[in-house]
Amino acid sequence: MSKPTQSQQAENVRLDKWLWAARFFKTRAIARDMVQAGKVQYNGQRAKPGKAVELGAMVMIPAGYDMKEVEIKGISDKRLSAPLAQELYTETDASIAKREENQLARKLSTFHSPKPDGRPDKKQRREIIKLKHS
Repeated sequence: MSKPTQSQQAENVRLDKWLWAARFFKTRAIARDMVQAGKVQYNGQRAKPGKAVELGAMVMIPAGYDMKEVEIKGISDKRLSAPLAQELYTETDASIAKREENQLARKLSTFHSPKPDGRPDKKQRREIIKLKHS
């Protein structure tokens, strides 16, 4: 068998390694665990960490409370600087709109959530107990 050329090596990049190189996850181990747990979807399906990535594939990646849907534009097996890593993918317009909508909803819900300022005093505790037992 002949040794694969540089272009063949770039084409045979594992999904977990690409996620790490594109800076979605801090370590390859975290990327592998997220793929194995089914949190990352490749072309709308669950994938294994060793899945070879292809140009134009759609990947759903958890990002905090939201999911990012990105299209693979470049393949790299080396972790690049942040500006170069962002060139490996493009986020879909629908994904950006959905994340902004969710962010706005979270921001609005924090203003209207009935969070107490502190622990209840004796009178408030009695009212809570009365409410629970009635």
